[in-house]
Amino acid sequence: MEENYRLIAKTLQSLEPVLAKELETLGATDIEEERRMVSFTGNKEMLYKANYHLRTALRILRPIASFHASSPDELYEELRRLDWGQWMRPSDTFAFDTVVYSETFTHSKYAGYRAKDALADYFREKHGTRPTVRLDNPDLLFHIHISHEEVTLALDSSGESLHKRGWRMAQTEAPMSEVLAAGILLMAGWSGETDFIDPMCGSGTLLVEAALIARGIAPGSFRKRGFAFQRWRDYDAELFEQIKADHTGERTFAHHIYGSDSSMEAVQIARHNVRAAGLTDEITILHRSMQQCPAPEAPALIVTNPPYGERLRMRDAEELYSMIGERLKHNYAGSTAWILAYRPEHFDHIGLRHSARHKLLNGALECELRAYELFAGKRDDFKRRDRERDRAFRPERPKGERSDRPRDERRDRRSASDRPRRDWEERPRRDRDNRPRRDRDDRPRRDREDRPRRRYDFADEGARERKQEGGKERTFAPRDEHRRPKRTSSPRPEGKPREERTGLWPNDRFKYRDEEGRERTRSRRFTPLQSFGSDGKDKE
Repeated sequence: MEENYRLIAKTLQSLEPVLAKELETLGATDIEEERRMVSFTGNKEMLYKANYHLRTALRILRPIASFHASSPDELYEELRRLDWGQWMRPSDTFAFDTVVYSETFTHSKYAGYRAKDALADYFREKHGTRPTVRLDNPDLLFHIHISHEEVTLALDSSGESLHKRGWRMAQTEAPMSEVLAAGILLMAGWSGETDFIDPMCGSGTLLVEAALIARGIAPGSFRKRGFAFQRWRDYDAELFEQIKADHTGERTFAHHIYGSDSSMEAVQIARHNVRAAGLTDEITILHRSMQQCPAPEAPALIVTNPPYGERLRMRDAEELYSMIGERLKHNYAGSTAWILAYRPEHFDHIGLRHSARHKLLNGALECELRAYELFAGKRDDFKRRDRERDRAFRPERPKGERSDRPRDERRDRRSASDRPRRDWEERPRRDRDNRPRRDRDDRPRRDREDRPRRRYDFADEGARERKQEGGKERTFAPRDEHRRPKRTSSPRPEGKPREERTGLWPNDRFKYRDEEGRERTRSRRFTPLQSFGSDGKDKE
């Protein structure tokens, strides 16, 4: 029985769930999703299958050692203690790929140099010679992952990245990765059940990957350089030939794939790639813009990657994405569209409401993938038709007989207003319009003696004054002794008119009244102003 061990499949950001589902279909066990990688358990056969069949994996790693190191010198000593002879021969070429997330190891290349020195010194001490470093397609590629002070050494079983399928003969200026294209198609639910359309196909990456998924063709079948595990000491050539000869997953494709582009150069490159992949019967590519594309005869899946204006020069992005939204709305009713774009304003110009969205990395650009359910008419009418269709297929409930229990014994259902209010709920508003009104005469009246006494009512009641006004008796309470008394004027003689009170304006500042009450004017004495010269003497 073959030995089972842990394996690691590396992938792009946000494609971890898609890769995990692929591994589950392939028969892997103990699948765990991590950041840009999925770990699983398998044997040698699973290792070969993962490299040959996985569409969304970049590399398949086999961890062979793990240890703790707090400095580059300690890293060197730990690596030199390993038995490198069980994995390679002195005549093999090798290289190290180092990834560092640590404050101790600040330079990934320096950690790779120390690892190279440890391996070379081991073979020089054991055999008197050392293997040769080869950066391009070495016999053995070792992967070192350092997280803080935890070091993991793994063998890379893939060699070249798995996104290099082998069918691409030419490419446009900014091609999409094959792994990203396959991940988008699997996220969109593509399995070949409808027609597929890419109105901006470029070099045809989405078209070829869609055809490989629809036909069930393994992506590793086009690989020309092979895989790194084929150069391992324990490589089983017969087992790998059996895996390649197994075509049970392949199937026929009853629909068709259509691609188009406004650039004649891109159309020629895409056609060349389709011929290299041997998929000319499944894919048709035409030279036309999206405005010239006819409406599909049946609902189809539309997936496209329009230009962003970052790596490609684009004149008017707003006009382009507005056209995409208009065409999707009026030309592809009943279909589903998935658009990959870079800027949020690109989706704003499309002007359609998305049904799903995912963050993805297209090279070094943080892009977003959005899905649109296309329909004819208004969105509310579309939702109403969906509800009516669901109601039509919903099984009817059998009408039960009435309960024999008395009404009083039935469960009392309290309304929302009767149940106790929770802290996070708002207090219900009172319906003032429906509140019963009553006339003023119906209100209960209280005598003055029954009213609560105010502060000034507790003064001496014998000091109350009574005043007659209009034949009605009013009672006034004396002011508190601490309150400032009201200013009163002296009584005015009868027959003397009230004098007008005037303010002290500048023209009246010399007027005054003498002891007999006569108005007089003071003499206006002249007061000279003093001025001083530059020498400080008074000038007259």
